[in-house]
Amino acid sequence: MSARHPIISVTGSSGAGTTSVRNTFEQIFRREDVSAVYIEGDGFHAYDRDTMRAKMAREPTLSHFAPRANLLPELEEVFRSYGENGTGRTRHYAHDAHDAARYGIPEGAFSEWEEFQPGSDLLFYEGLHGCVVDNAVDIARYPDLKIGVVPVINLEWIQKLHRDRSTRGYSTDAVTDVILRRMPDYVQTICPQFSWTDINFQRVPMVDTSNPFIARWIPTADESMVVIRFKDPKGIDFSYLVSMIHDSFMSRANSIVIPGGKLDLAMQLILTPIIMQLVERRRRLA
Repeated sequence: MSARHPIISVTGSSGAGTTSVRNTFEQIFRREDVSAVYIEGDGFHAYDRDTMRAKMAREPTLSHFAPRANLLPELEEVFRSYGENGTGRTRHYAHDAHDAARYGIPEGAFSEWEEFQPGSDLLFYEGLHGCVVDNAVDIARYPDLKIGVVPVINLEWIQKLHRDRSTRGYSTDAVTDVILRRMPDYVQTICPQFSWTDINFQRVPMVDTSNPFIARWIPTADESMVVIRFKDPKGIDFSYLVSMIHDSFMSRANSIVIPGGKLDLAMQLILTPIIMQLVERRRRLA
């Protein structure tokens, strides 16, 4: 971890809502005049779409959750380099026609590597592997603030099914095959990361999701609660949070439960002072 070059890592599996969390962070950065450089986890996949499909045809259990399908040593090196001197590089992956037009590359391809702009206040990562610790890498040791974003599993599957069918044109059977392929890597690579995170946000639906494969709608925020768990609750003013977030309550000494529609407010209240503490410490040392 680096006082001069802080790193924030948001880790969550596909469909977990990490993009919405990133939008909240961007609001905080803009409001507080914080200059951030960004890493999208997709940019550190090891293979473009065609190559990955060919490899999955030969290895049916391979998924993007797997460490071997990603450039994790390179990601770790970027975290190390940024923490030491504020430098690093990233690239972008084109999921769809919108991304392809934005980056000027074919769908399913990567852009060229780009060096970070100098003078940033912090590095923000959002992806699948922001806290991986295994025999090859220890990415979790570098971020100063580690956030986990994970819905309960049935809700995650519902979100993925609806997204992939509506925006990527996949059939239910095709998405189900992806889910089944990912399960070993989900258990072995994704879940363990949430033990390293400083704060976890877990959305829990308050409606029946017992068969996610036939669900017609994604449960809305108003049909959900969010469990927020702090790894180290010392210094967290829970009484203030409960008073500010209507209908919230503490479920454990380190956890608060809030209505799903209050997630953005809760993140603003919890994360803004933490981010500003990191940035002000950096600016004092600059």
